[in-house]
Amino acid sequence: MKVTGTYKGITLLVLFLAAVFMVQAQDLAYRQQQSANPDTPLPSQKAGAIPLRQALQQLEKTYSISFAYNARLVADKQVQGPLSFNGSAPLKDVLHALLSPLNLQYTQVDPKVYVIKPPGITEDTAAVPATAFVQEAPVRGKVTDKDGTALIGVTIRVKGTSTGTTTGADGTFTLNVPEGSDTLQVSYLGYLPQEIGIAGRSSLDIVLQSTESQLEQVVVVGYGTQRKRDLTGSISSVEGEELAKQPVLTATQAAQGKIAGVQVITSGQPNTQPQIRVRGTGSVMAGANPLYVVDGVLTDDIRNINTADIVSMDVLKDASAAIYGVRAANGVIIITTRRGQAGKPVVRYDANVGFREAANLVDMANRDQYIDYLADAAPSRDPVNDAATYAGSTNWYDAVLRKAFQMNHNLSVSGGTEKHTYFFSGGFIEDNGIIRTNTFRRFTLRANNEVNISDQWKFSTQLSYSRGDGRNVDLNSIYGNIYRAAPIVPAKEGDRYGNTSAWGNVGNPLLSLDKKNHRQQDSRLQGNVALEFTPVSFLKFRSAFNADLRWGNDRIYQYKFLNDENTFLVAGGNQRSENSVLTVDNSRSQGWVWDNTVTFDQAFGKHSLTVLAGSVTEGFYSTYLTGSRINIPESEDLWYLDLGNPDVQSRLYNGGDKYARQSFVGRVNYGYDHRYLLSASIRADGSSKFSERWGYFPTVGLGWVISQEPFMLDQHFFNFLKLRGSWGILGNDNIPTNAYINTATVNLPYFFDDNITLGTALQDTKDPNLKWESTNQFDIGFEFTMLNSRLSGEVDYYNKKTKDALTVVNIPSILGDPNNTYITNAASFKNTGFEVSLTWRDNITKDLGYSVGGNITFNKNEITDLAGGQDLLGGNVGQQSFVTRTANGHPVASFYLLRSLGVFQNQEEIDNHQTDGKVIQPNAQPGDLKYEDANGDGVIDDNDKQFMGSYQPKFFYGFNLGLNYKGFDLSADFYGSGGNKIYNGKKAFRYETTDNIEAEYADNRWTAERPSATDPRLLTANMPASTYFLESGAFLRCNNLTIGYSLPADKLKAIGISRFRVYLTSQNLFTLKKFSGFSPELPGGTIDFDNSINNRVNNRSGTANTTNNTSGILDAGIELNAYPTTRTFAFGVNLSF
Repeated sequence: MKVTGTYKGITLLVLFLAAVFMVQAQDLAYRQQQSANPDTPLPSQKAGAIPLRQALQQLEKTYSISFAYNARLVADKQVQGPLSFNGSAPLKDVLHALLSPLNLQYTQVDPKVYVIKPPGITEDTAAVPATAFVQEAPVRGKVTDKDGTALIGVTIRVKGTSTGTTTGADGTFTLNVPEGSDTLQVSYLGYLPQEIGIAGRSSLDIVLQSTESQLEQVVVVGYGTQRKRDLTGSISSVEGEELAKQPVLTATQAAQGKIAGVQVITSGQPNTQPQIRVRGTGSVMAGANPLYVVDGVLTDDIRNINTADIVSMDVLKDASAAIYGVRAANGVIIITTRRGQAGKPVVRYDANVGFREAANLVDMANRDQYIDYLADAAPSRDPVNDAATYAGSTNWYDAVLRKAFQMNHNLSVSGGTEKHTYFFSGGFIEDNGIIRTNTFRRFTLRANNEVNISDQWKFSTQLSYSRGDGRNVDLNSIYGNIYRAAPIVPAKEGDRYGNTSAWGNVGNPLLSLDKKNHRQQDSRLQGNVALEFTPVSFLKFRSAFNADLRWGNDRIYQYKFLNDENTFLVAGGNQRSENSVLTVDNSRSQGWVWDNTVTFDQAFGKHSLTVLAGSVTEGFYSTYLTGSRINIPESEDLWYLDLGNPDVQSRLYNGGDKYARQSFVGRVNYGYDHRYLLSASIRADGSSKFSERWGYFPTVGLGWVISQEPFMLDQHFFNFLKLRGSWGILGNDNIPTNAYINTATVNLPYFFDDNITLGTALQDTKDPNLKWESTNQFDIGFEFTMLNSRLSGEVDYYNKKTKDALTVVNIPSILGDPNNTYITNAASFKNTGFEVSLTWRDNITKDLGYSVGGNITFNKNEITDLAGGQDLLGGNVGQQSFVTRTANGHPVASFYLLRSLGVFQNQEEIDNHQTDGKVIQPNAQPGDLKYEDANGDGVIDDNDKQFMGSYQPKFFYGFNLGLNYKGFDLSADFYGSGGNKIYNGKKAFRYETTDNIEAEYADNRWTAERPSATDPRLLTANMPASTYFLESGAFLRCNNLTIGYSLPADKLKAIGISRFRVYLTSQNLFTLKKFSGFSPELPGGTIDFDNSINNRVNNRSGTANTTNNTSGILDAGIELNAYPTTRTFAFGVNLSF
């Protein structure tokens, strides 16, 4: 979404508003001082007169300008009233008539900024009191922020005196310092105050550090912007500079731990987008990820955006997201990319180069440990003399994994004139995976332009292109088998592979890796064009057309190999591919959105009113074609289906999607005296996805700026305090198009009257009344800054209730569905919780500053109504079925398991484990697991399973530390969660007695000579799902540690460089955890709507799906075949000139 005006203009306007607020606060302090001294009476106000300050405030609102002036200069000035400014008269005439009778003048320092001053005084000394002209030598200087941007209106005072000034339009100042004074006090709203020694100094370069209270920050809220202080909703922001600090390739990954209420679940696999959960899991069967809006383009994927191109990321967490209607239930993330600023061209180069390695690997049994285990698990096997084994010990991690090289380069140039600004950037990343052959490269281009055609017309374009190329790996056959492969079989010797399957084990993972080549290419073109017309200062019309085009090409080649001695060191086993097979998958999609809005924005005295109305038209189309053939030549240049065996067409699939939406939006924001805030919006969405076309999504928000109340003016504890609340309805239509339309298979033969007749049969039964999911969300919260703006924070309570959620229900077989189930809107659940964010920033000395920040979120997810009590089952691990159960009164995908009570140490314990005199586990042996007979029937079966927690954390948190000393900077980011459980699927996944085991288990498992209270003697395929495999998922990770150094600006200026910074950084440096598996951070996606979900309703009998799918919400929290967690070390540079 585009912010109105140039970025520079917004920055200047916001900073001068901050300056005005500051001098008004100084004026208040001055009047309070006058009140405290009754001998100094306040000036009397003439009849019909009003204060000059009030008149200037009216002018600011009428002409959309800002004034900077010394509070004492206007404190006793009055103008004859009443005054009426309608904006029709030239501003210079109004100012002359207003100021001349008061012997005051003005200077225009920016198109929107004016400095009020006495006659004959320059703007640099306009704010100097008359008493300040007894001085010694002058001190000159410039005040900037950390990025070198000049700060206008900064107050500079001589400590212990009333002598002072403010900075001019270019951030410079000149101040005559009285004899004997050696310290300046520098203060500016939104920045940390500083005291600077000036003994022997006549020139100063002052850099202020932001308090990041962000009260004056302009936040993108959907089809417009608002100041942070005027928001009634819960909207969190992360600056682009914070995102770009980390050596990650997606913006959302860099945001992990920085935003309360937003859970970011990352993966070590190249070219993957983190899963995002905004205030809990938002759906059971529909999409659960948020909507992304990039410069007005709506999308579900932001992997193509360079983090260096991002200005800000704004997250709409509450009902404020309802402006996006049927796509807003899971939150909205709005990303704004960089724009050019008027002035000379600025070239910026950002790069980092480093490597990634596997982190948190689980030590596996070596040769001796494995052979010792086989003596009990497979006593008939001879691991020493078998032809497939050898005398060494194979570390399969070393055979398959590697240290992977990565780099990220971004180059941009920006600049322009008052009429035209531009921003161009290009980027290249190489992100190789830690699994051998796993590679990925992407290059991107971006062009953002703004043209001020006239004072009333503005034209803008944003265009980006990206292309990715990589080689993927099959995690099921590679990573899963690394864990299970026997260490007594060699990985590879020369050109031949060790034959693990001949040993009776899993397939050789290194062979699987080498013999399958999955090439993936994708291209993407995104952009928008917008035209704005502003006939008067308070009215703006905007029309924007946004497009998103994607192309994808996947080629998966399975090489031919046989289980003979040409491939293996020893022939045999079942790992082979009789023919080469090529699978080609071509896809493309195109989406477009046309926004048309009109905005009225005006202030009337103490009243401010903004009204937005508009329409949104949207279309989407996608198609794919998948085919495969055998006996394709091995050369990549010959990977075409036409070159395969035409007599064998393995498969051919074609499909796609198409839908359209028509929407109308409206929003009203009202404020009174900057104290009382009201916002309301409504969106009507018409969607072709449902038979019931239209949905309506209203929201309302209220805010009370308590710190603006008169009774708060005498306190000095809070700088800002606001109470806000919001309520609204949001939708989720992330399901396939036409999911409500029944489909059938035609020309099916059947017998009728002893004759074969062709007929038609339903493929499955659809609900004709299927519709979107609705979320009713309530939020109430506080925002505050205090202790001279050093401490800022937010506290929120939220309650999200989702109804009409998709679920599976049983239906009578007479209805004709082959599975006796169908999907309908029959579930309800809720997420409730608290969020707390705190940030402390301060300077210890002028050269040493620090910051400490943190946030924590407590969330409770609960199913409140699930199809009248029809539970959903999920989570298959090896031969263990239905590890999770989704049921009323419990979180989604709760673990439903037998409770393990430890290990039987001897036969006496087995005999004493009874119910009413009946031995509960009569077939158990010493060393087996002991289970609780929960229902007391004397038998261990599924009826004894209990709810044992969930993968969803009860709380998650992040905190950060920052330190700056002269040119050095140090930052550390941490992220963690608690109260969640993880099912160790790798340990539970047992098909063969020859599978390898963990080294820790090998040392601690029960034997007659070495009793154990926790680990059983064997891990077998028929072990039931129990709490033995369930572990704590709590962890604390050092997400990022960075140390950098910036060369002094004065030394760089001589060679034409404005910034040069080098840094060393690490990502995922260490993790503190209890979980014995690989990673406690697991993906918890949304189950595919079209995926087979039979046998998941209640306890229906039938063959369980044993594909070990752990990608869906019903299967979440099972650590099985997730990509290894990675640790990154990198060196980087930031250069601007």
